[in-house]
Amino acid sequence: MTEHNSLGSVEYVEYADRVWSGKDNLLAHFSGAFTGKDLVRIGERTGFFPAFANVAVFDTGEGLLLVDSGDFRTASPLHDAVRGFSAAPVRSVVFTHGHVDHVFGVGPFDAEADDGGRERPEVIAHEAVPARFDRYRETAGYNSWINRRQFGVPSLEWPTAYRYPDTTYRDRLTVRRGELTFELVHARGETDDHTYVWIPELRTLCTGDLFIWNSPNAGNPQKVQRHPVEWARALRAMQELGAEVLLPGHGVPILGPDRVRQALGDTAELLESLCTQTRDLMNSGARLDAVLHGVTVPAGLLEKPYLHPAYDEPEFVVRNLWRLWGGWYDQNPAHLKPAPEAALAAELADAAGGARTLADRAQQLLARGEMRLASHLAETAALAAPEDREVARVRAEVFGRRAERETSTMARGVFHWAAAESAAVAAGTDTATELTRSEEGRRRAAGAISVGVVEDDSCGCGAPEDDGAEGGA
Repeated sequence: MTEHNSLGSVEYVEYADRVWSGKDNLLAHFSGAFTGKDLVRIGERTGFFPAFANVAVFDTGEGLLLVDSGDFRTASPLHDAVRGFSAAPVRSVVFTHGHVDHVFGVGPFDAEADDGGRERPEVIAHEAVPARFDRYRETAGYNSWINRRQFGVPSLEWPTAYRYPDTTYRDRLTVRRGELTFELVHARGETDDHTYVWIPELRTLCTGDLFIWNSPNAGNPQKVQRHPVEWARALRAMQELGAEVLLPGHGVPILGPDRVRQALGDTAELLESLCTQTRDLMNSGARLDAVLHGVTVPAGLLEKPYLHPAYDEPEFVVRNLWRLWGGWYDQNPAHLKPAPEAALAAELADAAGGARTLADRAQQLLARGEMRLASHLAETAALAAPEDREVARVRAEVFGRRAERETSTMARGVFHWAAAESAAVAAGTDTATELTRSEEGRRRAAGAISVGVVEDDSCGCGAPEDDGAEGGA
């Protein structure tokens, strides 16, 4: 094995400890402060590449194995950092799932193998990963639009070329490399193709995105089905492994068996509670509206530094559970075969005395802090009068204010985009121009994507200010 510089590693491990205790936040990690030419050393055989999407590197004694490979922006820095860690060839790369921020760093290692006349690294993944890549290619246009909106990057283009796995498995796979064993276990959670990796000799667990230092991404409103029940089961199974090191897909490592067990258990408890409450309300015959506003989060969980709702949020998980168990019909009969939205909006505006009357009322509600109601009226007014600049100005104000108050990337992205759409109508410009008026908007549009909004005060992930809603998740 190669000896590695550990000075930066000590600093990073101390930083991770402060994040765990709530004395620091994830800003430095997600902004790339620790993403450099050296891997963080976690024990003698483990290197950690801390970035937006993390990569774990294991020195097996007979070459290197990577768990995940990061996104296209970090492919070259990852290669350099791995080469600084060890000159040994990369023999294998495990994809924990097929999301694009985890699978685009293999290219430099393939090229290195080609140049040296060696076999390329073997890429190992669950058998559903190729189907995901196929779907991504077929829906590249749609994925471009939803990710532009989610992250505020109007020029984003979804990729269509992927490094497909060489080896796939269905339920479990044991991979022996040199002196280390890698137990790959399939678990549906954020995706249907997820893998967690257990290295018993090192008491190390690589969770992929089954743990991300955020409230679980189990409800993303613009993405395909998530699986909260199986996710919670996987967390409980991982909890029983006795891991001493947890290397997550996003966020900082967790060191120590008690901390690992606590983090996995609290995350499982959150999902289990949401699932149980949602199921009980559905079994009672409640409409989706009653379910959404009837499910509550167990006290204290969202205040945990690793469960802040900074990317996804519990309310969206409830919606996803409804979709999983109940389909798309929300039990409001008017929604079964609805009129076109614009036609309904025109009728409501006419009944109210015009679109501007609705917009004026939206502003009044906004001033009172009733943001959800204000959003309904502003959206209805804009649908009824899509070219009215005053109505557009109000809609931009309502959704701009909503974006400022939200904690999750999901909600902020949708509301920022809506505000920019209407600001463009009001100013006679375009959505891209309005998205990039502020420094923060320009940073987002440049591709500075992160999980959540990270501020100096506890991650910017605390409870949102009152938006006029009673209860709810």
